[in-house]
Order: sequence, then C-alpha cells, then structure tokens
Amino acid sequence: METLNFLMQGFDVATRPTNLLVALFGAFVGTVVGLLPGLGPINGVALLLPLAFALGLPPETALILLAAVYLGCEYGGRISAILLNVPGDAAAVMTTLDGYPLARQGKAGIALSLSAVSSFIGSIIATCGVVLFAPLLAKWAVAFGPAEYFVLMIFAIACLGGMVGDKPVKTLMAALMGLGLATVGVDSTTGVYRFTFGSVSLSDGIQFVIVVIGFFSVSEILLMLEKTHSGQQAVKASGRLLFNFKEFCLTFFTMVRSAVAGFVIGTLPGAGATIASAMTYMSEKRMAGDKGRFGDGDLRGLAAPEAANNASACGSLIPMLTLGVPGSGTTAVMIGALTLYNITPGPLLFEQQPDVVWGLIASLFIGNVILLIMNIPLVGLFSRMLSVPNWVLVPTITVISMVGVYSVHSTVFDLVLMVGLGVFGYLLRKLDFPLSALILGFVLGEMMEDNLRRALSISNGELGILWGSPITLALWALTVAMLAMPGLRWYLKRRRGNVVEAQA
Repeated sequence: METLNFLMQGFDVATRPTNLLVALFGAFVGTVVGLLPGLGPINGVALLLPLAFALGLPPETALILLAAVYLGCEYGGRISAILLNVPGDAAAVMTTLDGYPLARQGKAGIALSLSAVSSFIGSIIATCGVVLFAPLLAKWAVAFGPAEYFVLMIFAIACLGGMVGDKPVKTLMAALMGLGLATVGVDSTTGVYRFTFGSVSLSDGIQFVIVVIGFFSVSEILLMLEKTHSGQQAVKASGRLLFNFKEFCLTFFTMVRSAVAGFVIGTLPGAGATIASAMTYMSEKRMAGDKGRFGDGDLRGLAAPEAANNASACGSLIPMLTLGVPGSGTTAVMIGALTLYNITPGPLLFEQQPDVVWGLIASLFIGNVILLIMNIPLVGLFSRMLSVPNWVLVPTITVISMVGVYSVHSTVFDLVLMVGLGVFGYLLRKLDFPLSALILGFVLGEMMEDNLRRALSISNGELGILWGSPITLALWALTVAMLAMPGLRWYLKRRRGNVVEAQA
C-alpha cells in the first residue's frame, strides 16, 4: 500500500505539464538517435545531459528527460535493424536476424509494428518489476557499509569482464582506464595534485560531461567521417502496416517470457540489454525447434529480443537506484547526471529524494505509452530519416557536443580536452575496446576510492574489514565466479571442439 502511495506521488510529478513535454521531447529525440546506425542510448543520453544541466532543469525533470531518451533509443534501434539490416545499437543486433528477412518479404510494416508492441510489453512488465522490487532492495541495501560498497563496485567491474563474452580482457582494461581517469585532480584527503601535469584546469579532475561527450560523440563523428557514402538504401515499409490478431497471439507468450528474462538479466550490474536479447533469442529458437523459421523471418525471433532489451533497459535502473551501481553503460551516464545535481544514488535515495525516484519510475509508464503511440503512425517519417547523409549529421552532432560542453564550465580547455579524449576514444573503438566499460570505471572510480578510505578509517587501516561480513564474502565469491566465467567458457568451447575432432 505504501508503494502505491509513493507511485501516485511519482505520477503527480511525472504528469506536470513541463515534465510531460520533456518526456515527449526526449522520446522523440531518443527514437531518432536510436534509429541512426551506430548511435545508441549512451550517445543520446550523453548529448542531452549537458543541455539539461545548462537549461537549469530540476533534477527530477532532467532524469525524466534522460530516461525518455534511453527508452526512445531502445525503441528506435529496431527501425534501422529491420529496414537496413544495420542495428542502431548493440542490443538490436539480434533483431536483424529475423527483422530484415521480414522486411525483404514485404512485411516491413508488420515487423515494425510488432516490434514496437514487443518493446512496449517488455518495458511495462519490467517497470512493474521496478515498482515491486526496487523499494524492497532499497530497504535491504541499507545494510551496506563502506566496505560492502567497495566490494560491490569491484563486483560490478568483474561483471563486465565476465559477461561481455569474447572480449573480457579488453573490457577489464577499458574499465581500468576509466578508473585511471577518475584519479586525475586533487586528492580529497591529502590535498596532493595527481596526474595534473602542472595544469590548473585539471586540478578539479576531468569533468564527467567532457568524458562522455568526448568518448562517445567525438569518436562517433570520427567514425562517421570514415564513411563517405550518403546513406544506405532502406527497405520501404510497404504492404500491411499492422500485425493481425493471429500474429499477436503467436508472439504474446514469447514477449512475456522474454520480458521477464530480460528484466532479471537487466538487474545484474554489467549484464546489459545485449546479453538479454541474445539469451532470449537463443532460448526461443530452442523452444521452437524444427517448427520455427528463425533466421528466415520468424515473428517470434523478432519479438523475443525486442521485449528483452527494453525490459533489460528498465531493469538496469534497479541497481542504479537502490545500490548506486550502474546496471549498464547508459545508467552509468545517468548516475553522472545525478552527481551533477549533488545527489548520491543509493539506498537512501528513496528516503531523501522520493520525488526524483518515484517521478522517474512513473515517467517510465508514461514514456512507454508515448513511444508506442509515436512509433506506429510515424514509421514512414522515421524510415525516411535513415537516408540523412553524413555531411548533415556530422556538423549537427559536432555543434551540439561543443555547445553542451562549453555551457557547463565555459572554458576553451574543456573543448580541447574533449577533442583529445575523442581521438583517444576513436582509437579504442578501432581496437574494439568497449567504451561503456570505460565510462563505468570512470563513474565508479571516485566512489570506490572514497568507500575504501572510509572503510579503512573505520578499521584503523585493518584490511580484514573488506571480507569481514557475510555480505562482503558473498560479493567476493560472486566476483571470483564472474572473473572465472570467460576462462570456463573458453575451456568448454575448446573441449567441445576436441570432441568433434575426435568423432571426425
């Protein structure tokens, strides 16, 4: 009953005219950013974060804007995946497997409308999960002290290395680079300058906005400049634009199963929507067996990853709100947004900032309804946007990025640093380093250091406090399991290969 009262309070915040307009704007911008190949939710949130701060929006409104952009990107990613066979972000990769074949068969309209409904059902189920589980986890999370928080953040970084699959070493290296960037500036305890190289501008550390814009927007611009073509030819959304009742019934239970699985995976720090969509697609393919046409235009192969990645996006808000640990790269950026407003995410957030938390949760329901209503009738408009040439996109993104960075601190040094980090980010992307891991490391870096120092000051320098409670021991065990997972996968793959060779 108490939860319902808080939710009503959240709807009171989310339904204010300003917040509704912000949600509508964020949903539209998010969809546009999501459908552009290569640009994902992190790019969308990174672009609008400095704008929200510069406009002086209150924290609950800023968070509603970023959440709407996040959801919009998840919805938008499927459009280019279906019409171009180019996923808007990594989570939409699985959507291409059956979405593009359906488009080639003249069923682009059916695929787009069904994927929009799948996204809606996945998000709504996951948002209900957030309403039910987030307050419970917040109460439990109060038991966390500095030592527990420190180990929890190590677990979050280990999750990245263990669950990214074929790039665990690069992922962990990227996270460590982020931790290194977080150490730049004045040591808050000793007052010693660290890695500032005599620059006064670096004495306060590298600002979060500069890191995000540099690594995502500027590096994306450089990647775009490599492509000199004016745009890819999209498959036209011809024929029937809406699915029928039979097609909905065929995919409904797939949507529900995938939404529940996606939500659970999304709550794991570091797992993300990409893993959720891949796991649900493969499980639905196994369940269908020989009766399925997965890979040739099966509607269930379209519904499963879309429901899962949207559910995972909503689920990733739970560790962010309850523990202060990012559930994904995008929520890492959103944590950074909260820190700009001097708000510390974590268990006490529910007590100290109920308007911010419950306003955000209520806006997820409203944002999903807006996106569903927007996406089905505007399919034609969104599909035409896919032909926007790079010579228009590149200067637009450049101007937005520079204005965003300059508006926060008004120094030219920030612009130069942004470009430098962008070039570095471009090189990392060419070398296939995941930048979301770097952002996660950067966000966690300062918090890890603070919590470690607090824990050691409590114990007078005794390291035993870091494994002295049942919670820390359980987290260390989970960390070891996560770090061992890539090695175990490699061993099983190699063993399977040896068995096949022996049989041959």
